[in-house]
Order: sequence, then structure tokens, then C-alpha cells
Amino acid sequence: MVATHEQTLRKIDDLIRDIDVAMLTTVATDGSLRSRPLVAQKTPFDGTLWFLTDVPSGKSREIQRDEHVSLTYTDHHRGRYVSISGVASIVRDRDLAERLWRPELRAWFPRGLEDPDLALLRVDVTDAEYWDAPSGAMVRLAGLVRAAVTGRQNPGEHGKFQVS
Repeated sequence: MVATHEQTLRKIDDLIRDIDVAMLTTVATDGSLRSRPLVAQKTPFDGTLWFLTDVPSGKSREIQRDEHVSLTYTDHHRGRYVSISGVASIVRDRDLAERLWRPELRAWFPRGLEDPDLALLRVDVTDAEYWDAPSGAMVRLAGLVRAAVTGRQNPGEHGKFQVS
């Protein structure tokens, strides 16, 4: 059965909703890949992911040069791993920044919403892939043993989505 667009969005939202940090990978000027953590926003996933950033940062410069990015969400306690590909852009939208603002972001943006370099990083998701293993260490261990004995791959759910 092929998932509808709405089902795809809901599945991705369910997978990443409780993960606090995403690793953003951009393409550096020399062509190498560069990753760094970003605070994940707690907004319903509608095909676009939002993060707060500062305009003069390396990631902002890299995105302005090459808009293709990857995001990785990991929850190793639940055996959940999500890889997202998309097209990024830097956006200035004070109203949205206010809606996304949380007090803990002051650690990265001490001047808060008054910071003139504060901007939004928008990622329009094109593809997503996930691995969702059964919960619990003993269940995962039993699955690994079963996979080794039977020669079958590690159990759990795996899926790929084209979002846009």
C-alpha cells in the first residue's frame, strides 16, 4: 500500500516529534560535508522544518552557496533513526521567529529576538528515510540474536518517503 501525502507527513511527524536535536549537514566551500547540531522546533511537520540560526554563521553561508542539506534525528533509547533530505533557505520573518522562540534558545542567542543577526533556517523536505527498531534493549538484543541466527536483517520498521 502506498502512503498518501498526509500519511507520510504524519509518519515523519510521529518519528521526529520527541527528538530535541537534529544534526544538520551542509556542503562546505571545499565540497566536504559539515554537520552541526540544531535545536529541533516543536511544530507539527507539514513538509517544512524550521530552525533558528544566525545570518553570519558558516551554515548560513554554506546554504546560500548550496541549498541541499541533510538532517538526522536520532533517538537511540527507542531505536529510532530518521534521515531527511531537503532544500534549505535563510528567511527573515519576525512573527514566525516569535512563535518559535523558547527561553532556552537564549543560550545561543543571548540578545533574543532583538538580535539583528537572528534568522530562520527553512528546510523544505524532499525525502525521508527511517529505521524504527522495536523498543527496549532486550527486544533489540533478541532481534540482533535472531538476525544472526536466521541470517535475516535486524527486525524493525524501515521506510522511505518522497515528500515533495
